[in-house]
Amino acid sequence: MLLTTTSVIEGQPVREYLGVVTGETIIGANVFKDFLAGMRDFFGGRSGSYEKVLREAKDTSLREMEERARNIGANAIVGIDIDYETIGEGNSMIMVSCSGTAVRI
Repeated sequence: MLLTTTSVIEGQPVREYLGVVTGETIIGANVFKDFLAGMRDFFGGRSGSYEKVLREAKDTSLREMEERARNIGANAIVGIDIDYETIGEGNSMIMVSCSGTAVRI
């Protein structure tokens, strides 16, 4: 399945628009990762543990959205938007949501 953030796919005309599809993932970051991230904030540098969690949440959301599109007969998703938020007590959870338009090309 072709996934793109653009509204058109060059050389591939959209034959049918099937509707909006979404994918959502909420994932918690544990206390150990929070501690290490706090140390990174203090000393500087990147937080590899948080980056890994964020990538995992994004990939899961995209897979979920792709599965929903496939279930309605799509072979591509155009206009994908990915949003990131922190939620929960003390912003201890990361939410990644994505949406796009399922199409048949």
